[in-house]
Amino acid sequence: MLTTILTTRSSKSFYSETEAAQALGISLDRFRDLVRTHIAQSEDEVNNIGATTYQASDLLVLKLLAKIPVHS
Repeated sequence: MLTTILTTRSSKSFYSETEAAQALGISLDRFRDLVRTHIAQSEDEVNNIGATTYQASDLLVLKLLAKIPVHS
């Protein structure tokens, strides 16, 4: 059900890091910090954060990790 909330608001399949941060309503620096803390597992992955694309399900997970309220 929560995944539906994010996917019905936008028809985008993939988000850049800037678009993902905007969709979450957080700064780009905060977004990068969340990815570094909760997702990246190696220094190489940290270095590629800017080139990575994100799906709606990724945004949902980051939203929950950041404790951002999920609105219906």
